[in-house]
Amino acid sequence: MTAPRLVGNDPPGPLPLRLVPPEEDVSPDQEQAVVDDRAVLAASLARPEQFALIFDRHAAAIRAYCARRVGGSAAEDLVAEVFLTAFEQRARFDPARAVAPWLFGIATNLLHRLHRQEQRGLRALARTGRDPVVEGVAERAAERVDAVRFSRELAAALGAMPAPERDVLLLFAWANLGYAEIADALSIPVGTVRSRLSRGRTRLRAALPSNSGPNPLTEKDTP
Repeated sequence: MTAPRLVGNDPPGPLPLRLVPPEEDVSPDQEQAVVDDRAVLAASLARPEQFALIFDRHAAAIRAYCARRVGGSAAEDLVAEVFLTAFEQRARFDPARAVAPWLFGIATNLLHRLHRQEQRGLRALARTGRDPVVEGVAERAAERVDAVRFSRELAAALGAMPAPERDVLLLFAWANLGYAEIADALSIPVGTVRSRLSRGRTRLRAALPSNSGPNPLTEKDTP
């Protein structure tokens, strides 16, 4: 996957939100990482301690995604539950899948139980515009993704958005997943991912002020 450019100022500061679809090509290194994850997960069936490698590789990204949805303190407990669930379900993992979308899917399902807390977090973002992810993960992610300054208008729009659209949009924008990966994470067709993302982007376009600067929402989707 090619590294897209940044739009707007780099964090720390208001929340980065990638809204321009990524290229769907995958580099050889990324393909190898997917294969390695599957091999580690398979090895952990006989040697459970091997699962720690899965945690080491993916916990930071899962934590950043959860923290932006429900806040830092709740995210810590949620991350522990995500990996406990993954560990308990690893024997049922489909080796045709990639591990990262599987983990983000578990996280998203668990987040649904925290709907009220997520709404409170989004209302806080709407008031302050402050990103709860203030350390290295957010900074490194911001170097890889298109970002806009997270505004109060955006936070309010996310809070009002139907949950299925918000899940797709935030897996795309904050987890940096492509269409096929989101479809895998949520067990929905790629066409449904595209339609939900389109509707979500339309809502955000309407919420953004016209003078908010460079707006990747208006750019054409990649095929």
